[in-house]
Amino acid sequence: METHKATATGLDLGPAARQVHELVGRVEDRQLSGPTPCPDYSVRELLGHLLGLTIAFRDAGLKDLGPTTDTSPDSALPVLPDDWRTSLPPLLEELVAAWRAPSALEGMTRAGGVDLPGQIAGMVARNELLVHGWDLARSTGQDFRAEEEDLRSSEAMLSGDDDRTGADAIFGPPVTVPAGAPLLDRVIGLSGRRPDWRPEG
Repeated sequence: METHKATATGLDLGPAARQVHELVGRVEDRQLSGPTPCPDYSVRELLGHLLGLTIAFRDAGLKDLGPTTDTSPDSALPVLPDDWRTSLPPLLEELVAAWRAPSALEGMTRAGGVDLPGQIAGMVARNELLVHGWDLARSTGQDFRAEEEDLRSSEAMLSGDDDRTGADAIFGPPVTVPAGAPLLDRVIGLSGRRPDWRPEG
């Protein structure tokens, strides 16, 4: 995947998208039915969710509002298309390109059926790539790395999310991690996941 440099006014999702691209490329067919840290998703459905959110946030960045940005991700279990191995990488490139444009951060947009400022939508997109990238890595036994800037952005966003109990809650209650835990573990805990989660339990 092409390396995208940070811009003065746009948002660089390149590092997070590149990590997802690399992880996806190493998923084996036998792993598709395995569990993930998302209780309702197998690896297959997690990949379907990643593909769907990539399209939705690409279109949110482009302000191309319609069916892809209007549909809640909880409306149905994600379906993974047969061509996911070849279709997801270019979609990730398109997502990165959309958010590098300064206009992506201006005004309002929509994602998952929710209207929100472009600045916030960009933070959500970055966090989705990071957290679900970690989900995929952990589910398939791969190493995961994240840029500190991306982790700090997710930490700030997740720390400010106080609505964790309603039907519309995106994340579960935060998981407490030991004092002095790495920043990645703190972010994953804030997302409602156990940093020590493994497929075998």
